[in-house]
Amino acid sequence: MKDRYKFLIAVGVFAAAYFIPFGDERVKKAILEAFYMIQDYAQKHVLLCLVPAFFIAGAITVFVSQASVMKYLGPQANKFLSYSVASVSGTILAVCSCTVLPLFAGIYRMGAGIGPATAFLYSGPAINILAIILSAKVLGWQIGLARAVGSVGFAYMIGLIMAFIFRDDETEKMKVQMAMPADEPPLSLWQETVYMASMIGVLVFANWAKPDVTEGFWYGVYAIKWYITGAFGLLFTYTFVKWLKARLWVSLIGVIAVALLAILFPDHPLLSFSTGIAFLVYTGKTSSAETKGWVDATWSFTLMILPLLFGGVLIAGFLLGMPGTDNGIIPNRWIAQLVGGNSLFANLLASVVGAFMYFATLTEVPIVQGLLGSGMGKGPALALLLAGPALSLPNMIVIRSILGTKKSFVFFGLVIGLSTIAGMIFGWMVG
Repeated sequence: MKDRYKFLIAVGVFAAAYFIPFGDERVKKAILEAFYMIQDYAQKHVLLCLVPAFFIAGAITVFVSQASVMKYLGPQANKFLSYSVASVSGTILAVCSCTVLPLFAGIYRMGAGIGPATAFLYSGPAINILAIILSAKVLGWQIGLARAVGSVGFAYMIGLIMAFIFRDDETEKMKVQMAMPADEPPLSLWQETVYMASMIGVLVFANWAKPDVTEGFWYGVYAIKWYITGAFGLLFTYTFVKWLKARLWVSLIGVIAVALLAILFPDHPLLSFSTGIAFLVYTGKTSSAETKGWVDATWSFTLMILPLLFGGVLIAGFLLGMPGTDNGIIPNRWIAQLVGGNSLFANLLASVVGAFMYFATLTEVPIVQGLLGSGMGKGPALALLLAGPALSLPNMIVIRSILGTKKSFVFFGLVIGLSTIAGMIFGWMVG
């Protein structure tokens, strides 16, 4: 960290310690809310969401060749293919704004163009098919349809605009790609596909959210999600042992331990899940050079991203409180009063507030429902839905560490600006 940033942080901490009225009841509640929020984040998102994402990011770094990433997502890749894949990835991943960060960091640092990479960064949390369906059901089909169209369209637009603004950087990447020798990746293409699919399957189904109904396809998947997660885990174990030469006997003990814990404690899936992670780390560190490199790369992503996320969650909890509560330092009624109607200010404020708030997957829908009941306009509601899931204060802090200040602020500005415009147009159409 540069010295000037350390100095600014020190000044900020001093000013906060000196001026914040810690004896005020609202401040006490906000401080407690910050720790409630980080506890909730740790309990619900770190083991199931972030840890698998860190391992996937590490696998991209170690097992996917840089030439392959450049070929399919780099500046010289087919634009229609690369942007289409990046823009609809959210329908598969269904991750939150923080879980997408290790995956984004992995593909960007391996040579993906700024356009496809930022399209993926936006679409990962924004285009959640279950959240869009829930939006249509709870908030009305107009908002659900507008959210679906806006999310896919924004991913394309943000990626293309970022690629155009930073085209000089893309030119440099093209030169690197042309000079890059053809390397031989540890796994063949089909092996990479199966290996990555097994980990993505664990990530997706372990985090499959409970729908608000007790029948139908979505609930049916939810009812058996841990069986599906286990099947993907077994597929991963096979690839881990067969192709990456992980130690067989340690892997078998791990599988047996996870299965026994799942049978003995079916209501506590995190117990068996965390045990599986522990065996995975131990086996990876003590097996082949490839698996050790993978664990080391995963650890590097963890050290880079997790401290910033925790700091961002604390700040977000202090300012705005847990979703659905009014214990942050900024009262919810202020926000509800300011986002009524369909003015430019109302839509812009909704976009900015959405960008700073942290939404776990699907939680944005009941929050917006409550705000609509408090007088929020439909335009600002859409603006918040388009900006909120894709950004959060914790995720913005990490994005800046990956992209740098200039590119990050352009990305944030595009998300907020496009959400504001879409909200105004939507509010005008349905008003």
